Amino acid sequence: MKAVVVLSGGPDSATVAYHARSQGYDVYAITFNYGQIASKETLHARMVAERLGVSHMIVDLSSLRDVFGESTALMNKGIPMPSEFEPSIIVPFRNAIFLSIAVAYATSIGASKILYGAQGSDAPFYPDCREDFYRTFQAAARLGTDTEIEIEAPFHNIKKSDVLKLGLKLGVPYEITWSCYLNNALHCGVCESCLNRKRAFADANLKDPVRYER
Repeated sequence: MKAVVVLSGGPDSATVAYHARSQGYDVYAITFNYGQIASKETLHARMVAERLGVSHMIVDLSSLRDVFGESTALMNKGIPMPSEFEPSIIVPFRNAIFLSIAVAYATSIGASKILYGAQGSDAPFYPDCREDFYRTFQAAARLGTDTEIEIEAPFHNIKKSDVLKLGLKLGVPYEITWSCYLNNALHCGVCESCLNRKRAFADANLKDPVRYER
């Protein structure tokens, strides 16, 4: 069985990839360069895929910067990077764009399932991380491909800390994952994503293996 995993290089999507492998799927990872400031996400996604020993494709969508790059701090260095959730860190309809391409890829290779790393801690803030979104998107994908393709966010109803606990059991190499919204040598430690990561590891009573600037 083939499954396409949307792999960002972060801990959630890395855990999804390891989870899919543990379920017996032949994993095909796909990563998107969408013009984000943290372009090294793609490098870390590659490292995770290589460690897992799975096929990996990087898709260049950097021209999306021209579409909505002015609106989000993740793509526009002129917008201050917040330390807590603000609308400025939303990339409009990002998961829908990624999933659309993942559906096309899955259809072309005969994969029956697509998985991505939305988890319960994201759902209150990001509409495209919610179960009703991806279930509805699955229905559209089935109509558009005339297949029974499945789209799944296996961690949609659990917290990020619980994802980390599962990942520890699966052997996920969190030391090579990347969470920071910036592109520095180390995680900055103060952006919203870094702070979410720190809190999740603390809540899970696990040591975070990455180094932070602060």
